[in-house]
Amino acid sequence: MHLRSLKQVLLSHSQAIKSGIQSIFTSNQLIHLYAKHGLLFDAQKLFDEMPERNVFTWNAIIAAHLKNRDVTKAETLFYSSPHKDLVTYNSMLAGYVNSDDGHEIRALKLFSEMQCYYLSSDGGGIDEFTITTMLNLVSRMTLPLLGMQMHCYMVKASNDSTGFSSSALIDMYSKCGYFQEALQVFNDSSGALDLVSKNAMVAACCREGKLELALDIFWHDAELNDTISWNTIISGLTQNGFHEEALRLFVCMMENGVRLNEHTFAGILGACSGIKSLNLGKQVHSHVSKVGLMKNPYISSGVVDVYCKCGHMDYANSAYVAFSEGNAFSITSMVVGYSSIGNMEEARRLFDTLVERNSVVWTALLSGYVKSQQCEAAFELLRELLAKETKILDALILMNALGACAIQASLHPGKEIHCYILRTWMETDEKLSSAMIDMYSKCGHITYAERIFDGIVNRDSVLYNVMLAGYAYHGREMEAIKLFEDMSTHGIRPNAATFVALLSACRHTGLVELGEKHFHSMEKDYGIQPEVDHYACMIDLYGRARQLDKAVAFMEKIPIEPDAVLWGAFLNACRMKGNVELAKVAEEKLLRIEGESGSRYVQLANAYAAEGNWDEVGRIRKKMKGKEVKKLAGCSWLCMDNGVTIFTSGDTSHLRSDAIYSLLACLVAEINHLALVERLHLNGAYGHYGSKGNLKRNSNEIEESANSVHPPNPEQLILEA
Repeated sequence: MHLRSLKQVLLSHSQAIKSGIQSIFTSNQLIHLYAKHGLLFDAQKLFDEMPERNVFTWNAIIAAHLKNRDVTKAETLFYSSPHKDLVTYNSMLAGYVNSDDGHEIRALKLFSEMQCYYLSSDGGGIDEFTITTMLNLVSRMTLPLLGMQMHCYMVKASNDSTGFSSSALIDMYSKCGYFQEALQVFNDSSGALDLVSKNAMVAACCREGKLELALDIFWHDAELNDTISWNTIISGLTQNGFHEEALRLFVCMMENGVRLNEHTFAGILGACSGIKSLNLGKQVHSHVSKVGLMKNPYISSGVVDVYCKCGHMDYANSAYVAFSEGNAFSITSMVVGYSSIGNMEEARRLFDTLVERNSVVWTALLSGYVKSQQCEAAFELLRELLAKETKILDALILMNALGACAIQASLHPGKEIHCYILRTWMETDEKLSSAMIDMYSKCGHITYAERIFDGIVNRDSVLYNVMLAGYAYHGREMEAIKLFEDMSTHGIRPNAATFVALLSACRHTGLVELGEKHFHSMEKDYGIQPEVDHYACMIDLYGRARQLDKAVAFMEKIPIEPDAVLWGAFLNACRMKGNVELAKVAEEKLLRIEGESGSRYVQLANAYAAEGNWDEVGRIRKKMKGKEVKKLAGCSWLCMDNGVTIFTSGDTSHLRSDAIYSLLACLVAEINHLALVERLHLNGAYGHYGSKGNLKRNSNEIEESANSVHPPNPEQLILEA
């Protein structure tokens, strides 16, 4: 009797009840069919009412609860069953392995019980299904030794030659990091090559990054390839960054008439995100909408991700609201997208809707705060992360946090992050080391930066560049030049960033000839085309050395159209030399490019003011007012009382502003006094002004004023392992 539709099931059950004749066979079939149609309550009720049960009855009800993902109930029934066969054990084992609730240890224990049971009885032995299920568990738990034992058992039992067993072995070895063993299994079974093993090997090659081998296997006996084969190679290419090749294969797949499914489009949407192709993303979006796949959470989140990666947050938000609201993958993409464009308010709002947050979304929000220079918000988010996470923080999160410390010159949080890295025995790669070096350099502790750099054995160009920039930042040009020579000695090829740091070191100290030498060697010796930053460094170098003629000649030879950066550097060179005519030329160019920038007007006014040309200063100020251009006031800040105190010129909002200005007045007086002493020394008249008594009196006044200001507490960013 074959019962298929739900109506037939109910009709058959009612007839059996009316006739009073209900065999075990019929009841077992009914339990199975009730479970198949989602009527678990009816299946359990029928099971409970059965006066007699056999092993098939128990297998049916256990399978019903496992299908409903109720492992606990299935486990209770399993251990209360008086009848068990291999199907019973395999069903329970598969239930443990496929569960997302962490039943791996129970699965291992049950497998051990199965071995003991079948060794002590004549009930046969474990079969291929048992072994392949356990190999899936081994892959998930990364237990290669247990996997090898399984392989040995399969060889002894001659159970390793089928497609499913071979594919399970290939998958297990690949996921456990034993690629050569996976390849050996594939080669041993290639005599009777089947599609399942072939697909498993292609996936293993993609996982290992061996794309050429994956393509060779894929195209070998291409007539065997099915939708899974095409999806595997397309996803593998996408995950390894070969997005264009993935798209070409997608076109080839359609030309060959292979059936597309949701996994195909998920891989292609990933490729569109990788190359940030809005046009292709829209086409795929249109197609999946037509075929009704937008309700699939992986597809809808993929569409949202494409629009986010392309920077079109309006499109992303429309797709999110229409099809993917509440989807954790989509929310993560939206947070990344909004963070990348600096809309931190919306990024934080979406972030707060996530119940579970992975390292990707934490990193995205933190990096967004750092990029928009909201460092206090970044530190607050880091504290929140530390309070909620028990695992060791991801290195990328710490790199962004160190970036916030560097921007704000906050040494104490930077030190605490460094201590956290040491305390947790975190493996520090080149990127994390570079972030620490950069942080210490920008916080004024170049010595700490040197210690970290000197302790690294395998250095790359990034590490050298960061250390070079640190030396340039601190005006230690000789160390920078020596480090560049050391870089060349160790065979590390410099790049564009290297020469920016090196030329910066030269311009800070006016080393014109050396700067010219390195600038010309960029293209001549290393084939590096100079960029805007390199040209700006050279113009600034000539300006600081009062060699305006060279700056003018250099500007005329620049092969690209000068932008605001170059004209700004040239204006500074004119100011240093006092050339008003050339300054006016730079003014005209600058205001044409950045006429709405208040900082450019201030730069121009300062250039004329340096020469005492107050008429020109007035003209610039008048022009600035006429265009209603404003410049944000510059500020300084101090980290104190677990926060940042900001100071602007003429600011009196601080509670201790009287004490602050009193101390500032004493410092200014001391500076003026020391300047006067220096001038008198030069004139050979030390006299009364330079006496030790006066210096001591001035120092005492400063100390008294400093004591009236509440001493700052270093910011507290408690990092716990």
